[in-house]
Amino acid sequence: MSSPSPAPIADAKLNRRVIGISIGAALGGFLFGFDSSVINGAVDSISGEFGLSEAVTGFVVASALLGCAVGAWFAGGIANRYGRIRVMVLSATLFLISAVGSGLAFAVWDLMLWRIVGGLAIGAASVIAPAYISEVAPAKFRGRLASLQQMAIVLGIFAALLSDQLLAEAADGASNELWLGLEAWRWMFMVCVVPALIYGIAALRLPESPRYLVYRQRSADAAEVLRKFSGEQDVDHRIAEIERSIGTEERQSLRDLRGNKLGLKPIVWVGILLSVFQQFVGINVIFYYSTSLWQSVGFDESQAFLTSTITSVTNIVVTIVAILLVDRIGRRLLLLIGSAGMTLALGIMAVAFSTATLNADGEAVLNGPWDSIALVGANAFVVFFGATWGPVVWVLLGEIFPNRIRATALAVAAAAQWFANWAITMTFPIFADISLTFAYGFYASMAALSLVFVFFRVPETKGMELEDMDNVEIHRGKFVTVGDNRTISE
Repeated sequence: MSSPSPAPIADAKLNRRVIGISIGAALGGFLFGFDSSVINGAVDSISGEFGLSEAVTGFVVASALLGCAVGAWFAGGIANRYGRIRVMVLSATLFLISAVGSGLAFAVWDLMLWRIVGGLAIGAASVIAPAYISEVAPAKFRGRLASLQQMAIVLGIFAALLSDQLLAEAADGASNELWLGLEAWRWMFMVCVVPALIYGIAALRLPESPRYLVYRQRSADAAEVLRKFSGEQDVDHRIAEIERSIGTEERQSLRDLRGNKLGLKPIVWVGILLSVFQQFVGINVIFYYSTSLWQSVGFDESQAFLTSTITSVTNIVVTIVAILLVDRIGRRLLLLIGSAGMTLALGIMAVAFSTATLNADGEAVLNGPWDSIALVGANAFVVFFGATWGPVVWVLLGEIFPNRIRATALAVAAAAQWFANWAITMTFPIFADISLTFAYGFYASMAALSLVFVFFRVPETKGMELEDMDNVEIHRGKFVTVGDNRTISE
């Protein structure tokens, strides 16, 4: 049995409209990337300002991620009750509050509190953006449009690193005063007010998700969104499918995720493990700690900032590659390529750091060609991650679950992702204290395991309508019809 072919977009004008609203929703990803990475340039200054140990510094950096897990967990339920747009506006408001509070923090506990508030916004945005885009996008273009979330994330990371660099250079050091008697690292947080305002205003101009509108018995409004923005030609048929798929949604609970084996349905475990592996390869170590990392192996502050910024630009370029490929060659092949490439790149970094020597201050220094080799390995890692696991996991989380459990399953998978992110971010200073070879060796082993996982357990979803997911289950890494072994997607 093959999946029904998606209805084509009616014309170029409608195509531009669905791109426009997808970009508007993906702005949440920009704040996600900006707010989560802005601390990169401030880590050393915060540690010096408040006299923090390595372990406490790691907890401060990771504190926002605890808020992310909570925000992701509750976002689906709130969005089902009040709508996707209101959650976006709430996220923008929390982003703004967090930016000001973090910039004016007077103690480490105060800073962590405001970072957790920002984390609530990041977690909510990380769930709502892919869900919203998947619900408004035609199946034919859903992969590319959902990848805009990752593009916005990497643009946000780049903007954060660039603004950190500019502010640090303007003050001749992140710890020095810049404007109004406040140090540059404080302004690094407060500039997030600008994108928070832009996101909030943009969200107010977006149409509500047609799936939420049908859920709230506003089928006429849903039909208008489907015709005007999604380019749907058979609107009545699509609304009937949505009504069928959400018939039991009001009774959704965690009990609906239960399966016969290992406590949860196989497809839920696939979503959770995709999320965990995306973080356990250590990508956020590059973006949270890269400035400190490069300084620790001999780069001065300016060179470290520049290197981090170049890495972020690389991430942007390869995300464009992913957007071009995800609907052509599929999600599964991209993940396999990414896992293999990341394993190799991380292995190179582990070997490079094994050659480091200690200077008079007890700091590790890379000698000879190894500093360049480590830099090449780091950027190769970012290339393979950014072109594959970065965007593709968000695409899959937005589309892989049946509609009857999507909100709950997506919340669980996203919360697992943020907990995994927190664990990696929290443990990196400890791993690095053991040795950078140990740290990157661990991440390389996780990348290798992700290759095995994708090969045996991750199915292909390219071209499938969201409503088709209700009639399928995962079996040996493929989607099959319920009660049947005939493949729907291979």
